[in-house]
Amino acid sequence: MDLSRLRNLNIFSADDLVHHYPFRYEDLRKYETGLVTAAKNIYTRSGKTIQKISVKIGNNVRELTYFNQTYLVKTLKPGIKISLSGNEYEVNGPLIHTGRLVPVYPETKGISSKQLRRLIWNQLKQRQFTDPLPDAIRKKFCLIGFDQAIRQIHYPADLIAADKAKKRLAFEEMLQIQIGALARKKAWQKKKLAFKLKLDQEKILNFISRLPFVLTTGQNRVIKEVLADLTENKPMNRLLQGEVGSGKTVVAAVAMYAAYLNGFQSFLMAPTEILANQHYQTLIAVFAKTGIKIGLVTAAKKTDGDILVGTHALLFKKINPEKLGLLVIDEQHRFGVRQRSKLLVSKKVIPHLLTMTATPIPRTIALTVYSDLDLSILTELPQGRQTVKTWVVKEEKRLDAYRWIAQEILKHHSQAFIVCPLIETSDKETMKDVRAVTGEFNQLKSVFSQLKLGLIHGRLKSEEKNKLIKEYKKNSINILVATPVIEVGMDIPNASIMMIENAERFGLAQLHQLRGRVGRSGQTAYCLIFSQNKAALTRLKYLETNFNGMKLAELDLKLRGPGEIYGTLQHGFINLKLADPLDLELIALTKQAAEDIMTHYAAAAKTKNLFPPPG
Repeated sequence: MDLSRLRNLNIFSADDLVHHYPFRYEDLRKYETGLVTAAKNIYTRSGKTIQKISVKIGNNVRELTYFNQTYLVKTLKPGIKISLSGNEYEVNGPLIHTGRLVPVYPETKGISSKQLRRLIWNQLKQRQFTDPLPDAIRKKFCLIGFDQAIRQIHYPADLIAADKAKKRLAFEEMLQIQIGALARKKAWQKKKLAFKLKLDQEKILNFISRLPFVLTTGQNRVIKEVLADLTENKPMNRLLQGEVGSGKTVVAAVAMYAAYLNGFQSFLMAPTEILANQHYQTLIAVFAKTGIKIGLVTAAKKTDGDILVGTHALLFKKINPEKLGLLVIDEQHRFGVRQRSKLLVSKKVIPHLLTMTATPIPRTIALTVYSDLDLSILTELPQGRQTVKTWVVKEEKRLDAYRWIAQEILKHHSQAFIVCPLIETSDKETMKDVRAVTGEFNQLKSVFSQLKLGLIHGRLKSEEKNKLIKEYKKNSINILVATPVIEVGMDIPNASIMMIENAERFGLAQLHQLRGRVGRSGQTAYCLIFSQNKAALTRLKYLETNFNGMKLAELDLKLRGPGEIYGTLQHGFINLKLADPLDLELIALTKQAAEDIMTHYAAAAKTKNLFPPPG
């Protein structure tokens, strides 16, 4: 067995191995014991082999048949005593593969459940597991011990024992998240606020009244929440979640203006240069007649100002703690925890913090991962914005779709995005049907021969990206073929068509964000979704009738799980194996347990590594 293959299952250590849980059990409790009397390989004309194993059970002889497992004749030699459950066999030793509820695990090529059973059994045999939970907490929430739970999840005596193990381990998974959030909240509350701001309501109202658009009811409500935070003695730590185009940047701009009136600087940090440039242009327009200077800090450009907009390049800028009053982080989950905290953790006194995201956050995620933050939600879109007409298109209609897109662009002088999940084609078997943006671009140039096409993806240099975006905004490019790099920060007022390839590779919330890139000027807009994965079509069809990002995120969470939706751990999201992220009762119980532990058992819990480091 090639143990390096375990990495494909995210197993890198002995602890990872024992936490690789079965997803079901086979009931092989009925078994027989017998003696092997004969074993032979039979070779077929096609080059395959058949293994015939004769086993004497009592006075009867049973013949077992296997295929292409030539090693069996050496393993199951005459005279060997074996146990049998159906066609499953086991030689000597304790019953692991037969005579019990047998665990079935997520597998990978070259690593079977049978091999995983043996590896995990050997680990459990040689280890004792310390329980990180205080006895009082276990009793209060009716939980079995950790050592017992780990053993029962893999080798339960019955399904009741398996359920008790799942309950305990799921509780601990959710508890880790709750404690992490609570630890971050307490650590934040200990921070000393750099500056308490005073609000000049007259100037702020005058600034809002001069904006070239009318604020929505939601924007006015959230602005009041943010401004109230700025006058507190403790630093603001608020998360602003809103649909693509709901006006989050304007809310941030009002807060920045309040900081400016107090003589302080503001930073706005974005995960990509595209988004940073977008915010930069937006803020220049918003503050056009105020005398406020907007600076840009990216790998390609560095200018100074009263308000600095930039990428992670801002992390390396020398900060004058006497001037920074407000830090705004957009699409904050796209930064690692260390990146997000670098501007704050090392500081004795810290600014107010406003984080923003267009990713819809289900209520249960907000109650766990983000429970350390105050949450504001913008649900309204600006006046005049229409829902994007969305269709899941059958593959046989592809050429018709191409013709329709060309006609729409020529008729209305509009523009389109065509989004592919990858940059280049992969050699992996599972990826051969996935359309890659570079190959698709070359093919589409002949399909849309009468139109100008552009290609954009994450590997392009900043200068190339910026040049393409400028050309696209000027309508010099009719169709932009892209990876999901355009998901955030691409504001093209004239774009009205979004076409998405291999949509099964995206979550519903992400697809909703992508289609939010078109119809930004109130025009009729369309989203065409393609997928050759029949199993995904039912899920994708929800986009045709549902235009609420929050509902789509909840649905995605239920259908795909949090890891699929929100990506990898370094982005700060959760990786649950047993806990149900939609289980409100579990969330409530673990939140209560986290508060009890932080209050009464903090010292003991720290010695048992129950607390993740605050980040």
